[in-house]
Amino acid sequence: MNDIIVSAQEPILLVGGAHGDNAQLLSLLDEVKTVVAADSGADWLRSVGRLPDALIGDLDSVSEATRAAIPSQSVHLISEQDSTDFDKALRSISAPLIIGIGFLGGQVDHLLAVMTVLARHSDRAVVLVGEKDVVAHLPPQITLPVSPGTRVSLFPMRSVMGASTGLHWPIDGLELSPGARVGTSNRADGPVSLTVYGPGLLVILPVSERRGLEQALMRSDGRWPAL
Repeated sequence: MNDIIVSAQEPILLVGGAHGDNAQLLSLLDEVKTVVAADSGADWLRSVGRLPDALIGDLDSVSEATRAAIPSQSVHLISEQDSTDFDKALRSISAPLIIGIGFLGGQVDHLLAVMTVLARHSDRAVVLVGEKDVVAHLPPQITLPVSPGTRVSLFPMRSVMGASTGLHWPIDGLELSPGARVGTSNRADGPVSLTVYGPGLLVILPVSERRGLEQALMRSDGRWPAL
C-alpha cells in the first residue's frame, strides 16, 4: 500500500490505457478539474491535447515522448509488479468520487483484472465509464434514479445477498455468486433502491445513466472497508 498522491474535494478523472471514444473523454475533461493518468492513459490524454496532473503506475507502457512532456514532479513511479496500474492509481487517490475512463475496453484479461480491483477497493466511490456501460461497486445502500425499462445488471464478485425495490425481478432472499446465480439484464420498474449485506456487488447500467449513478454514489451513506 502506498501513500495518497492526489487528493481533492471534488470528483477526479482517472484515465486508463484502453483507449476509447475521444469525444467521450473530452466531454469528461470538461467536467473535472483534476485529471490522473494510469500509465499509458497519459498517451490518450496527450493525443487530445491534455496532459495529466499526475501520472501514476509502473510506467512500462507510457511513451517516452509523453513521459518527457509531463513535469517530473507530476510523474509517480510505483515499480512493484504485484498490482495493476489501475490498482496503483486508485489506491493513490483520495476524492469523493473517481470517474474512470479507458478501463472497460481492450483485452478481456485486463477487463477482468479491472473488475477485481474495483471490488477490492470497496471503500472508494468509483464509476467506470465505457462507450455503452457504466460500472460501479455498490455501497451498503443506494437509490438509483432510473426510469422504467432501464437495464440494471448486478454482478457479484463474491457471494453476497441483498434486497431491492424497483427491480422487475427482486433480489430479496437470493444469494448472488460468480459461480452460481448472477443478476444480469434485470430491468427497472422505476427508481431502484438497493440494500447490500456485504461488499462485492457491482452494478452495470447504460452509459446514459452515468450522472445519476455518480450523484447516487456521492449521496449514499456509508462505505465498505477495503478488502
